[in-house]
Amino acid sequence: MFHQIENTPQFLQDQAASLLVYQDVLSGEVGSAFFELLRTIDKVQHSLEHDKKDYLYAYGRWFYALANKNQSWQDYLVEQILRADNPFTQQVQKFDFENLSPALLAAAKNDLQALHCLYKFSRDHIEQWTQEVFPSSYSLVFWSQDTAIPADEFSLHRCDNWPAALTNLVTQYRTWGAGLFAEYQALQWHAGQLIGVAYPDLVRINDLVGYADQRDQLVKNTEALLSGYPALHVLLYGSRGSGKSSFVKSLLTEYGKRGLRLVEVTKSELIHLPIIVDQLRQIPNKFILFVDDLSFEEDEDTYKALKVVLEGNLTARPQNVVVYATSNRRHLIREFFGDRPQPGSEDEVHGWDTVQEKLSLSDRFGLTLTFIPADQKLYLRIVHHLAQQAGLSLPPEDLEFQALQWALQHNGRSGRTARQFIDFIQADLALCQPKPSA
Repeated sequence: MFHQIENTPQFLQDQAASLLVYQDVLSGEVGSAFFELLRTIDKVQHSLEHDKKDYLYAYGRWFYALANKNQSWQDYLVEQILRADNPFTQQVQKFDFENLSPALLAAAKNDLQALHCLYKFSRDHIEQWTQEVFPSSYSLVFWSQDTAIPADEFSLHRCDNWPAALTNLVTQYRTWGAGLFAEYQALQWHAGQLIGVAYPDLVRINDLVGYADQRDQLVKNTEALLSGYPALHVLLYGSRGSGKSSFVKSLLTEYGKRGLRLVEVTKSELIHLPIIVDQLRQIPNKFILFVDDLSFEEDEDTYKALKVVLEGNLTARPQNVVVYATSNRRHLIREFFGDRPQPGSEDEVHGWDTVQEKLSLSDRFGLTLTFIPADQKLYLRIVHHLAQQAGLSLPPEDLEFQALQWALQHNGRSGRTARQFIDFIQADLALCQPKPSA
């Protein structure tokens, strides 16, 4: 009898309506369409005057929403739970489990029980309801997708009792974060808020050739950050196209699964750095604030916000946030000979103090990594490495000759130039191949 009650739209509606802290799980397009489907079938079953086609319309909207997400109903629910941003997921990231409010824990268990009931919604429900509405042999296509679950990872898909899995779920939130930080590994600060980057530029660290010492120091510092030890702010400076930005972005590919998050901050947004840091300090993830191509004109003062984050102030520096900046300039603030104090009645008395303040910004970074221009040997190493990755079969002599000609005619020898050359050759060879006859 209880199993039959669980199959009713009214029972599932009650479960959805009973959510206390996980209400946002059903707030998206898929959840709203599912809730509307439950309401519609309930009305159709209990009202002879209600148009039965409304059930088909409601089911079609739900099917479309799932297909648009390319997820099964079960995958969607689990993903929404793991990414949920609510009072419970926020609190578990800040406080130990035993210090959480008993009412909050009870609410979380209540919701997990209700969501588990919704998770069990299946093809059988649809077939039963369809036959009740259309007694003839009418069937609907059911949307489903296979779920691949690593055997060594905790997953709600394998749990028979979701409320009993609360402790494991808390561990997930502490490891991966919640909300935006569970959904995205790369983020940007834009217009006063953090937004996720849906398609980050994924670079593998093993694909970067040269500058091994700089790479090892950057990796070691990042490992310290992830392990909870003091990590240094890093300035990567040197010639353009040497791969400074790529080295930073490759850390996300290497350590994203360990909770590392990369937050890009443009120079125009640097004034908000203290605000960003305050928002991140109590999140369990580790954060790299990535400032690319950093330099300042002599009349800019936004660098002062950066100095506050690098040096600290009365507020303690968070142990989960560091700044990694790239620049083509060793001294980040442009200085002119005219800036140097000259004796005169109109000059600043302590002018050298102003000069030193400008020159000292780069010294605030605890670790400075220098990327010198690539010589011909390194440039050709990069070319051969990229050519092998691209599957190019040119003779080595021809490849090197064309690569050197390309460097002379374009932007000089660098990793960026090598990448542009390989992209050009790959496309050129593909276009020159004879097309198969129809």
